[in-house]
Amino acid sequence: MLNNEITKIIDKFKETGWVPEPEAKRLFQTAGLNVPKFSWVHTPDEAIESARRIGYPVVAKVVSPLVIHKSDVGGVIVGIDSDERLKEAFNIFKILDGFDGMLIEEMASGMELIIGAKIDYQFGPVILLGIGGTGVEVYQDVTMRMTPITESDVSSMIESLRGRKLITGFRGNESINIKELTSLIIQFSSLVTSIEDRIQSIDLNPVLCSGKTCIIADARIILNK
Repeated sequence: MLNNEITKIIDKFKETGWVPEPEAKRLFQTAGLNVPKFSWVHTPDEAIESARRIGYPVVAKVVSPLVIHKSDVGGVIVGIDSDERLKEAFNIFKILDGFDGMLIEEMASGMELIIGAKIDYQFGPVILLGIGGTGVEVYQDVTMRMTPITESDVSSMIESLRGRKLITGFRGNESINIKELTSLIIQFSSLVTSIEDRIQSIDLNPVLCSGKTCIIADARIILNK
């Protein structure tokens, strides 16, 4: 799983200590994981060109080495449907600390899950699955397994969640695509194992899962310095 491109991305941000979202998305894309169409832009004109290519409506997110939690500083705007609104978002972001451009990406929808990894000093890489979004800190409905992760491990993780009915279908709601979720977790587990000596943790939150696919909507990679 580890290749030259992934190594370059990680090495580039060793001093910062974490990988900004556009480069984290590029790393996951390189590893074969499903991410939205995206572009890292530094001017309003670049933003408009990228949004038109991706297709409105889009999501805009601030990129800054000083902002890890973007939503805490108003650094995420969803449902942007015009050039004018995109310019407004750019002007809002450019006054935030450490502004280094804006991430433009396609809108995605689905149930919010969190998939994560941490490197335990005793057990090595540990993979986490839970009900995601902002509610993850409130409900703390998560489960963990050590790598390597198998299909049966994923099934067991889903069954361990209190909110599993939300995943498998509840009161007529569509089940998410379990096959896609399983594939994503197994691929993610392989990636984590290949870079475990270079990272402290990875959070994919949210991962948006529907009846068709699972896509990494936001990501944070914390590095070993």
